[in-house]
Amino acid sequence: MTTTMTEIETRSDIAVELVQSAGSDASIIAAARVSTAAELSAAALDQDPTESEGLINFLMKGRHGSPFEHAQMTFLISAPIFVFREWHRHRVGWSYNEESARYRQMRPVFYVPDERRNLKQIGKPGAYEFVPGEPQDLIAAHLSMEHIYGAAYAAYEDMLELGIAREVARVVLPVATYSTMYATCNPRSLMHFLSLRTKSDDAMFKSFPQREIEIAAEKMEAEFARLFPITHEAWVRNGRVAP
Repeated sequence: MTTTMTEIETRSDIAVELVQSAGSDASIIAAARVSTAAELSAAALDQDPTESEGLINFLMKGRHGSPFEHAQMTFLISAPIFVFREWHRHRVGWSYNEESARYRQMRPVFYVPDERRNLKQIGKPGAYEFVPGEPQDLIAAHLSMEHIYGAAYAAYEDMLELGIAREVARVVLPVATYSTMYATCNPRSLMHFLSLRTKSDDAMFKSFPQREIEIAAEKMEAEFARLFPITHEAWVRNGRVAP
């Protein structure tokens, strides 16, 4: 067998793009008011939501969650597979479509940490912290990763050239391989995701996420704050606890 020599690409970024959104703070307010209103019209969605900031804060504080489900955001995400495997543990209020290595050849693009990523773990599970390490640690990590990535992708291509099915050949690819997916969620499910996948001093319940998924979460939170500013502010004010 002749080993192929496709050049691999390494990246450190986690890409998040807002594809579309529906609803606003006014949608949440209207959904909440239908519980007590004798009649609700579509005009309620055109009312100034700043007049009802107190209602959104009341809903958030009392954890009345269902009104926050009547809007949605769809994101296009490009990240290594290990990030998606953590992400897909969030099942309620989420819909996913990820590129399939059964039906297409995966691209030779792999994740490597950059100099901002803390590399070394001090302590033991449940009581540890991450520290940067030395410059040579990052160099050694990159050399090891790139060696494995190159060998894995060469084996993958060799099998494809032999006619082995993509769904079989893919088993040699590491979880650092980049994939893409659409992820759609409502504000309630996004707040729950952010509460677990971001680290914040404002949080009532502290979370210590893996940095790579936290990068994605931070970008999504920025879009959430832009699209639903009153809801986001109330969520932060109430300890970043999802209703």
